Amino acid sequence: MSELHTRVNEALKQAMRDKAADRLTTLRLINAAIKDREIAARGDGDEGAGIGDADILAILGKMTKQRNESARAYEEGGRLDLAERELQEIAVIEEFLPKQLDQDEVAEAIRQAVAETGADSIRDMGKVMGALKAKFTGQIDFGKVGPMVKDQLCNKGDC
Repeated sequence: MSELHTRVNEALKQAMRDKAADRLTTLRLINAAIKDREIAARGDGDEGAGIGDADILAILGKMTKQRNESARAYEEGGRLDLAERELQEIAVIEEFLPKQLDQDEVAEAIRQAVAETGADSIRDMGKVMGALKAKFTGQIDFGKVGPMVKDQLCNKGDC
């Protein structure tokens, strides 16, 4: 069991002791998502390997993104009570995510990834994104980073 999975399980046990129902529900959702990924990995023939912290960070990032989208939809629909519940779930999930990089740190990470991979055109975007994912999973919203990487590569070469 990875360190992050252990932290989630400890938080789950503590929430049970504290009788924190909302927190407990969210932690159970996290645990279920992790178990689903482990089962899928076993189905792919990866017996006993389990999943690592990077996989769990990806799960948590996806859960956060889903809840942000739901909260936005609920707010637009006038269901502020449901939006508030989604935001509370996000707060619990983010406890297990590393600190998110700010705009300047993201730009610097992109510059470093471009330099490390030797990328010089838009065709190398996959290499750059792979390098960023290897180092910054859970710290960067890759949906927003893609256009930034593209801009930087277009500035170096022709697009």
